[in-house]
Amino acid sequence: MRQVVIILGYLLIGEIVVHLTGLKMPSSIIGMILLTFSLEIGWIKLKWVAGLSHFLTKNMAFFFVPPGVAILLYLDLIQSNFWSIIIASTLGTIIVFACTGWTHQLFMRHKNSFKKNKNA
Repeated sequence: MRQVVIILGYLLIGEIVVHLTGLKMPSSIIGMILLTFSLEIGWIKLKWVAGLSHFLTKNMAFFFVPPGVAILLYLDLIQSNFWSIIIASTLGTIIVFACTGWTHQLFMRHKNSFKKNKNA
């Protein structure tokens, strides 16, 4: 029960942040970022949310059914804008991959330099 309360609590916090700030970002993403931050700094222990997290990850395909149905409902709109969607999706994917790779490299360099300074 604690796992559900923690995860739904962070979803609620994300909803509150979006409502109060007017951010144009999904509240679930904000909640997930806040939960990740809380896990990193130790406010929340991984074992407190591990069971539900594993369950949700294993059943993730189930959560893609509603968007799949929506795609079928708007098939005519998708067909009329097919190339725009393909180009935007491809460029967006390339940009996300590049930013993720650069960010990972930056963090790894920072982590390695922190270890060197700590050992010196």
